[in-house]
Amino acid sequence: MSHNTKIAIIGTGFSGLGMGIKLKEAGYHDFVILEQSDDIGGTWHENHYPGCACDVQSALYSFSFEQNPNWSRRFAQQPEIKAYLRHCAEKYGLTKHIRLNTHVAGARYDEARASWTVETCDSPQLWAYMQDRGLKPGDGLNRSDKALPALQSFRADIVVSGMGGLSTPAYPDIKGLASFTGKSFHSQGWDHSYDLRGKRVAVIGTGASAIQFVPEVAKEAAQLDLYQRTPPWIMPKPDRTIRSLEKQLYRRFPETLNAYRQSLYWMLEGRVLGFVGNPRILKLGELQARRHIRSQIKDKALRKKVTPDFHFGCKRVLISNNYYPALVQDNVSVLTDGIREVRGHVIVDNQGREREVDCLIYGTGFKAQDPIPAGMVRGRGGQDLLDAWKDGAEAYKGSAIAGFPNFFMLMGPNTGLGHSSMVYMIESQIQYVMDALKKMDRRGWRSVEVKPEAQSRYNASVHAKLGDSVWHTGCKSWYVNENGKNTTLWPGFTWQFRQQTLRFDSAQYWCEPQAATVGEAAVAV
Repeated sequence: MSHNTKIAIIGTGFSGLGMGIKLKEAGYHDFVILEQSDDIGGTWHENHYPGCACDVQSALYSFSFEQNPNWSRRFAQQPEIKAYLRHCAEKYGLTKHIRLNTHVAGARYDEARASWTVETCDSPQLWAYMQDRGLKPGDGLNRSDKALPALQSFRADIVVSGMGGLSTPAYPDIKGLASFTGKSFHSQGWDHSYDLRGKRVAVIGTGASAIQFVPEVAKEAAQLDLYQRTPPWIMPKPDRTIRSLEKQLYRRFPETLNAYRQSLYWMLEGRVLGFVGNPRILKLGELQARRHIRSQIKDKALRKKVTPDFHFGCKRVLISNNYYPALVQDNVSVLTDGIREVRGHVIVDNQGREREVDCLIYGTGFKAQDPIPAGMVRGRGGQDLLDAWKDGAEAYKGSAIAGFPNFFMLMGPNTGLGHSSMVYMIESQIQYVMDALKKMDRRGWRSVEVKPEAQSRYNASVHAKLGDSVWHTGCKSWYVNENGKNTTLWPGFTWQFRQQTLRFDSAQYWCEPQAATVGEAAVAV
């Protein structure tokens, strides 16, 4: 890419595609959507491990303006969700705006021009470069390295990040891990060409991805060693095939699908009362989760291993009907003594016991606290976004960051949910950004930047509510950073967030008019 554009969007998941659709509907056509992968779909393209599925009902985990009467299951699996996103991109004419295999190496704000300089490079070349140097996703790039793929740059008036918080894989810090001589891969980079049949497989981690792929791996592996640090609370999954008669009804009478969607929304919304209002309510969920364990695991020692010792809801609550049955199979061992080191193809636990392994699969999740690599986004004065976030990620309404004019985030800090569909939150933020763009054009502003005091007040309010939530009852989770700050979750009803983002509140921003000269102070409007 070498041409300039009005708006650059990063990512082709729900955030990036939703933003593009609303731009076109509003008459904006000068924009690009940058995607580092070879196909659209965001996390639903990157994650394709066996058993990959959504844990929110399909009817709600979709755009409100593009409801799908043809879901095959109540909880859609990865191929179907990815196909839905492709359908949206094609129906709304986004494909000509999308640049695949385009890695965003950096974005820097130019104060004189009130625009962003975006650097990109060819993704396949970058992946080869990183592989040659043993680099993992999220590692910094050595720009002085002559072997680094050539960078191209262009200018964009506005940058909208749709990368999401769960996009950079996390790896455990274990002695000797790099010396492992067998096959290894992260759940996000599943190697389907590797035949697991008859292999000795070790899985590290028991998070949301692992409980979906472990049952599938157990069907093929000769031996599956599951290294568990902390067991999750797991509820039964109310999943089933959607009958053809139901689909016909939804197609013929779309209002019935919307009514079902609304019923799901309000049912899930009620969970907030336990997460934030009165955590004691969650005892009912804990009782059901304990019954789920007892009904599927008869061995008392294994029951004890998989029963959490923290408050229900403090970590992400998962849903599965086949995880516990997989653990009781003769070829599966749940190991809780941790890993001391890896030597060649041998894993040594903290008791000194050795187990030979052919394949190592990381189910260790993502860098939720460091979703954006160092040096990737630089704002006013060249400030690195990670430096601005040295005490933990924060933004104004999860969307704008002081010191980073004309830069918006979708699924930014404290917009995550523990109870409902992220697509609802994404649509709320898109509405907010769209109103900002329209006001910028209508009032002749060349830049908008949230005031630091507005961001501070907003985050103080958010964290005051989080302090009384179940997420601060003592457990360690990816919701909370090393300083105990919850940078991830929204502490309230989603309709409350939507009310806050209905209109772009320009009084909380420095808005610089087009007539401003270099060095002239911005004015508050």
